[in-house]
Amino acid sequence: MRRQAFKSLLSNFNVEFSLEWAETSEVIDHPKYQESKRIAIFLSMPDEVQTEEIIKDIFKQGKECFIPRYKPESNYMDMLKLSSAEDMSSLALTSWNILQPSDDDTGREEALAGGGLDLIFMPGLGFDKKGNRLGRGKGYYDTYLERCMKHPRGKPYTIALAFREQICESVPVTENDVPIDEILYEDC
Repeated sequence: MRRQAFKSLLSNFNVEFSLEWAETSEVIDHPKYQESKRIAIFLSMPDEVQTEEIIKDIFKQGKECFIPRYKPESNYMDMLKLSSAEDMSSLALTSWNILQPSDDDTGREEALAGGGLDLIFMPGLGFDKKGNRLGRGKGYYDTYLERCMKHPRGKPYTIALAFREQICESVPVTENDVPIDEILYEDC
């Protein structure tokens, strides 16, 4: 399936189920989640699995939470530390309708400047069962994972959060695409 087909599918999709699915124990009881201390997670767009309850649990369990800050007009992204779940309310809304720390918010730890990451929860438009991911076309996560591989801790474990409808036989990939380790979706 192509990017536009996934965008169309998700725009017509009832995401009411998404919050319910994210609150289940599939994510929170996952062994990689349980053993991870430093976790990066995306702040959901309306057509994505909702992550707010997972973020709250990260703090409840005393883990460190990092969220993306995208640089427009590039494929560069950092993962910046949130101080609490309530800290999300202080974030700026981008032109893409995504909450993220503003450019002048310089007091936050960047994950790779510190201790690296244990786990990254990844968004996407489509996925196949071979671990290939179709993102929104900018390459932010692939570029970030390449940077992670150069960090002393290496590449963190990656888990995509998806709806069943986002899983297909194959998604188009290029040589720059970094496969993900696992896909979690309802009824997987």
